[in-house]
Amino acid sequence: MAYPSDLTDAQWAVLEPLLCRASKRGPKHADLRAVVNGILYLTRAGCPWRYLPGEYGQWTRVWSQFRRWSRNDTWATVLAALHEQARAAMGRERRPSMLVIDSSLARGASQGGVTFHDRGGPYGATNGAKRVVAVDVTGLPVGAIVVPASTTESRATELLLEHLAELGLTDRLELVLVDRGTTANAARVMSGRFGFEVRRVFWPEKSSVFRPLPHAWRVEVAHGRIGRARRLAKSFENTTASAAGWLHAACVNLLLAALAPA
Repeated sequence: MAYPSDLTDAQWAVLEPLLCRASKRGPKHADLRAVVNGILYLTRAGCPWRYLPGEYGQWTRVWSQFRRWSRNDTWATVLAALHEQARAAMGRERRPSMLVIDSSLARGASQGGVTFHDRGGPYGATNGAKRVVAVDVTGLPVGAIVVPASTTESRATELLLEHLAELGLTDRLELVLVDRGTTANAARVMSGRFGFEVRRVFWPEKSSVFRPLPHAWRVEVAHGRIGRARRLAKSFENTTASAAGWLHAACVNLLLAALAPA
């Protein structure tokens, strides 16, 4: 039985070479496509691991592969590669010259044990995690990280830029747009450190008329689209690696839909 979240043949043709190239170590599954489909099913449906349909094989097998890919940055590498392909398909340079970065808070709902969740957000009212996403001018995700909710917006932005630099995605960057959560001083420091402009964009607080900020609104749309993945309804994970893995999986799903629509 096929589920709506399953990859089409065209999507698998795009994704398979990237997974095999990015994940050279560890056991090789006889049916890697079923494993990936199982992960995407959980991403979209949001059910616990033990509720995974039998068509995808033993849940422990799918879980172990997801954990491996989350820990060794395979998801992040595949996300970056898919983004390059999507831009090339649009006739653009493979690497962006401008990014927009923003975060969203997710309430924690861990299943017990030690967790990275803590209190953050307005007045420290949210006990959970902060998801930080970067998109280009097309609105497609380039990279993403997950940090404790108490992490300041300035520090979260800096951590994401470090992550993108490690992946080699900042060589063409000229401008990064952030909101008022990033302080003016932090924006200046990051501009000097990374070699491109980090610009704060926002409407005055007293403005009574809402108008979308040019380009900046694209990251808000991206957060909304990513949020359709029900596994992200709350932060169910106890580690940042696992939480980032689900966020990356949701982003990968968006890019596959753009590259090879179902």
